[in-house]
Amino acid sequence: MMHRDDNAPQSRPWHTFSVEKTQLELQTGPDGLSNTEAQSRLTRYGPNRLAEPARRGPLMRLLSQFHNVLLYAMMGAAVITALLGHWLDTAVLMAAVVVNALIGFLQEGKAESALAAIRGMLAPHATVMREGTRSEIDATTLVPGDVVVLASGDRVPADLRLLASRELRVDEAALTGESEPVQKELTTAKEDASLGDRWCMAYAGTVVVYGQATGIVVATGAHTELGRINHLLTDVDSGTTPLLRQIDRFGHGLAGAIAVVAVLTFLLGWLWRGEPAGEMFLVVVALVASAIPEGLPAIMTVILARGVQRMAREKAIVRRLPAVETLGSVTVICSDKTGTLTRNEMTVQRVVAAGHVYDVSGAGYVPEGRFSLDGADVDLFGHPELALTARAGELCNDARLLQDTEGHWRIEGDPTEGALLVLGAKAGLTRETLQTQWPRLDAIPFESQHRFMATYHLDKAENANGGDGSGTPWIFVKGAPERIFEMCRTQIVAPGGQPGAPVDIDYWRRMVTDTAAQGLRVLGLAYKQAKPAGDRLEFSDVEDGFTLLALVGIIDPPRPEAIAAVAECHRAGIRVKMITGDHAETAKAIGAQLDIGIGKPAVTGAEVALMDDAELRRVALDIDVFARASPEHKLRLVQALQDDGQVVAMTGDGVNDAPALKRADVGVAMGFKGTEAAKEAADIVLTDDNFASIAKAVRQGRGVYDNLKKFILFMLPTNGGEALVVIAGVMLSLGVVALTPAQVLWINMVTSSTLGIALAFERAEPGIMDRTPRPPGASLLSWFFIWRVTLVSILMMIGTFGLFYLEWRNGASVEAARTMAVNALVMAEMFYLISSRSIFATSLSWQGLFGNRVALITIAACLVLQLFYTYVPFMQTTFGSSPLNGREWLEVLGAGLLVFFGAELEKWVVRRAGWAERLAVQ
Repeated sequence: MMHRDDNAPQSRPWHTFSVEKTQLELQTGPDGLSNTEAQSRLTRYGPNRLAEPARRGPLMRLLSQFHNVLLYAMMGAAVITALLGHWLDTAVLMAAVVVNALIGFLQEGKAESALAAIRGMLAPHATVMREGTRSEIDATTLVPGDVVVLASGDRVPADLRLLASRELRVDEAALTGESEPVQKELTTAKEDASLGDRWCMAYAGTVVVYGQATGIVVATGAHTELGRINHLLTDVDSGTTPLLRQIDRFGHGLAGAIAVVAVLTFLLGWLWRGEPAGEMFLVVVALVASAIPEGLPAIMTVILARGVQRMAREKAIVRRLPAVETLGSVTVICSDKTGTLTRNEMTVQRVVAAGHVYDVSGAGYVPEGRFSLDGADVDLFGHPELALTARAGELCNDARLLQDTEGHWRIEGDPTEGALLVLGAKAGLTRETLQTQWPRLDAIPFESQHRFMATYHLDKAENANGGDGSGTPWIFVKGAPERIFEMCRTQIVAPGGQPGAPVDIDYWRRMVTDTAAQGLRVLGLAYKQAKPAGDRLEFSDVEDGFTLLALVGIIDPPRPEAIAAVAECHRAGIRVKMITGDHAETAKAIGAQLDIGIGKPAVTGAEVALMDDAELRRVALDIDVFARASPEHKLRLVQALQDDGQVVAMTGDGVNDAPALKRADVGVAMGFKGTEAAKEAADIVLTDDNFASIAKAVRQGRGVYDNLKKFILFMLPTNGGEALVVIAGVMLSLGVVALTPAQVLWINMVTSSTLGIALAFERAEPGIMDRTPRPPGASLLSWFFIWRVTLVSILMMIGTFGLFYLEWRNGASVEAARTMAVNALVMAEMFYLISSRSIFATSLSWQGLFGNRVALITIAACLVLQLFYTYVPFMQTTFGSSPLNGREWLEVLGAGLLVFFGAELEKWVVRRAGWAERLAVQ
């Protein structure tokens, strides 16, 4: 792969170079390169594309999926069942192994897909000047020094230093995360300027939304900013998830414990009790078969898959199965701002007139809202300066407000102009009526060097009021406040809305500062009743003589549901951090409305770049708002939080987010406006781009982890009870085993394939979002869980071995005693399933006993299987079972009730002692 060389000519800080210096350095000019020179440079610099990384072949990827301790345990169990001749069990176990391996195989390759998506962002064609002639070429043949021509709708094919520009606006959201198109100009930028502040540059992969320009290619392929992100993504190790780390530790620990117990049991029976080695070997086989949790990977997959379905209903599409649970274990959520926490719809929230500041309700492009003054609604008829401001915003405007067939409102054109259209609609104005009554005769479009837009209209509405029919001429302007102030002599006097006193420049400048400090973008609006000196509107017509109407404050407001979701995350002990490419003032203002980072400063990407890793770890945990962040900054912030032991979720939608999305414990991409690179790098995709959906998915993720714990707490006592029954037989030197290996496998198969599945359908318990996140390094089995597994295992052993021993000692056949033992153990599992539906809450209620319909169905299915096991001749021959009478079934029922009431008593003690809340997060 071609790596980025930061000493190469293409890696210079071109945003600091003047046009003349750039041309000199690259030996080019307005007519471009010669064809010969272009070919020579193509040989020197290579094609303008991102090289593909080396990949493992499909076979190696598939084989690597089997390197898992639990799969080893399952394959070992399959070998044992095969040696015993139970081919059905062997087939079931091996099928589970293959399914788990295939899931891992299909999910791997996420990074490769993300890299492919980034490569797909490069433009396929480019318009260039070569030897003074304009032509279209394959973009891969672009070289440094080429002169590229850009027009509206083009995707920028390489990194360019702009040579000439006419109203060029570029959507750089994919690279910077900034919500608005960037107005480009030719002036140089400071060397430490962030990507979004390099006005004289256009970067590969971004899109021209307005205007035309020519630019000199300064970087191609791996040397572009897109290539730099591609290189970052290649080097990022996505790591594993907390659940998989826990399962791995659990599997290794359990495998070691099984081996130790098996060896000790063999030596105990052979050397101490004098049992024949051959018989002890069969006992150890039964012990190992009983202890291996062969159902765990399969049931874990079922529980996670059920979580996928529930998250999909919450508009979260899971691309990587373990991410279901990981999202439930996060301690920090790093969220993008635009479109995730906010609506990505610019909205006027404030109108500042002379002496009055009006608030405007409503958010986004829906034309519904009210005007208020000091908290009281106002009538526009009593505030003509406010009505005229809304009219000016509608008329001096090139955008369109549209409603689609589904009732959704959207803007065609500049988002800021769209905000002014919505303001006019809230004031009761319609574009169609205004175009008829106030037709536009001419306009001066917005240009960055002039910083304003002007339109010339005739007010024909006066004709209906006795006018002479010619109409009154009006000129409206809107633009940067300081530029509008220069044009104005007077200001509207409120109340009354009449031009009067000279402009109070100190007041207006103070209000600009105050409005901007709230994170709002400020525009000034003014008018004069005059017509142009000539036939067309010229710059000389708008130099002065205007009356200042008002200032409007515009912002992309937070989603109301995001405010509630952030509050829910805080209540759940999850820190929410905003990492955005937007300006610090805007980020702080939005953060304050969302209760993120209140009372703390916002840290910029430039400040992050100056910090070493130790300082960044401290700052990353303490600060909640990060602005003007580049891809490297986002990646470093995620890594710093992970180094501090946090489980991090990262949201994003741009190519600039892809490295951090891949590195985070769970990456969450935006499905609606997100780039393909972001989606491919992420584990979860939100179909509605809404932070509230993340909070809902966290709830589901916590429920999934609870269900996994419930299943393990349900499964392990079965294995533990079986193992203790086998060990008890050895200790008492009965000469027979209470459970044969085949019977052990039957019990495990029945309880895992029927009863265990029911716990996947448990809904999240009330108050699950009131808990703090579990410690990131917590074991899957806490000491309390080990205690409960031990307690229930002993209760199961007492009921099972007790019945076996009493029946056998009272003269029953060994087949009858073993049948009692098998049914007692399965009956205990049925009752324990009901108790396991909640780890701490009582099951002695209608909801606790009957609230899970799937649990009742699986219990019924399990009863049918046990009757089949007990009474069908084929099963009696295969497993050595025999029929039971009514008294024996009552004894079996008693063994089940012993386990149920014993488990419920332990839960009552825990609740009474007040330990449940603390133990719930372990």
